[in-house]
Amino acid sequence: MDVKIEESWKKILAPLFAKPYFSQITAHLKTEKALNSIIYPKGNLIFNAFEQTPFDEVKVVILGQDPYHNPGQAMGLSFSVPDGVKPPPSLVNIYKELNKDIGMPIPNTGNLTKWAQQGVLLLNAALTVRANEPASHSKIGWMDFTNDVIRLISEEKKGVVFLLWGNFAQQKQVLIDATKHKILKAAHPSPLSAHNGFFGCKHFSSTNLYLTQNNKHPINWMP
Repeated sequence: MDVKIEESWKKILAPLFAKPYFSQITAHLKTEKALNSIIYPKGNLIFNAFEQTPFDEVKVVILGQDPYHNPGQAMGLSFSVPDGVKPPPSLVNIYKELNKDIGMPIPNTGNLTKWAQQGVLLLNAALTVRANEPASHSKIGWMDFTNDVIRLISEEKKGVVFLLWGNFAQQKQVLIDATKHKILKAAHPSPLSAHNGFFGCKHFSSTNLYLTQNNKHPINWMP
């Protein structure tokens, strides 16, 4: 894989890259490539979350499930799409909650790279997906890898805010030491569930309050 990863992450992830599950992931992706399957995101963006947010700077983790599976959307950051691509429905709802919570104007862009560069790790549980087939790579080994990433953040850092939206993300709570970190849970921002507790969760103001109380810079949520 043509991998771009920031230096502090390379050291942290080296033991994970040596695990059997990672060989399994690599073999699976090579097989799919040989079959001319279309995989998102493109190779140099698979680890974009780790490239944009150095390990030493991680303050917030927003966990998604898997990359967008339509052309031009996936960019290796959970919930984010490149400039010029219409924000998908879940991201639109995230913006609506930001507007209600902190009064932020609704942005024109769905590109969340500015969040990532402030210490928000936008991590999908699976880092690749086959075109037009959601969750198609959820069982190839990525879950083991990203579970280990969450464990490492929990173990090696303190005072990180984990935003767990929806049942899938909330199952990851067992990987996080709640005595050292802040865990905020709500419904998923998808149109199917946002009205069941995502709207009104105030996670963005709560995150910044916690960061400020722990002598960290709050996040400027305007992308």
